[in-house]
Amino acid sequence: MTTAEILDEILEKAKRDPALKARILEMRKADAPLAGFCGIARGLGYDLYPMDVIGDGEAAYAAMKRSTNGGGENSPMLEGSDDLFEMFLAMLD
Repeated sequence: MTTAEILDEILEKAKRDPALKARILEMRKADAPLAGFCGIARGLGYDLYPMDVIGDGEAAYAAMKRSTNGGGENSPMLEGSDDLFEMFLAMLD
């Protein structure tokens, strides 16, 4: 299962379970929110670690960047698109 698939499944579970949603959103206040979130994910049975989320976010961003304007640096619409965890939280919130 890919990181994106794991995040999608957790997102759907959290949308149906208000307690889970609250736990995940509470992670925003933690010293290491991504690590805390990954701990919740592992508690749900998903093999997810911070570097999985960071690496997949950066890889997806790089692929989008290469496909925009011939791979040029002038891609302002992509700003912030490399942070899968923040995008996940935005979709949950």
